[in-house]
Amino acid sequence: MELLQGTLDLLVLHALRDGGELHGYAVQRRLEELSRGRIRVEEGSLYPALYRLEHRAWIGSRWGRSENNRKARLYKLTAVGKRQLAAEERAWSEFSGAVDEVLGRK
Repeated sequence: MELLQGTLDLLVLHALRDGGELHGYAVQRRLEELSRGRIRVEEGSLYPALYRLEHRAWIGSRWGRSENNRKARLYKLTAVGKRQLAAEERAWSEFSGAVDEVLGRK
C-alpha cells in the first residue's frame, strides 16, 4: 500500500511509541506487523524519514547492538516526539473523518 505524503512520520512515531529503542529494520518490521502486512515501507523512504524526525528532535538515536548483536543505530521517541505524535494523531483523525464524509461513510 502506498503511503500518503506526511503519514510516514505519524507511522514511525507510533511504531516507536511502544517499541522502546528500535533500529531501522525493526521499525519496518513493526509497521508491517501492526498493519498485518498491508504497509511496507521501503528503506529509501524510511531512513530519510528517520533522519528528518531526528533533526526535528522528535526521535533520538544512539549506536548500539541489534537483537542479532550487529552494530546498529537505535531510535527512540523523545518527549517532544510524544507530544508531536499526539498532535499527528489528532490531525489524522480529522483528515480521515473528512475523507469518510466525502465518501459518504459518515
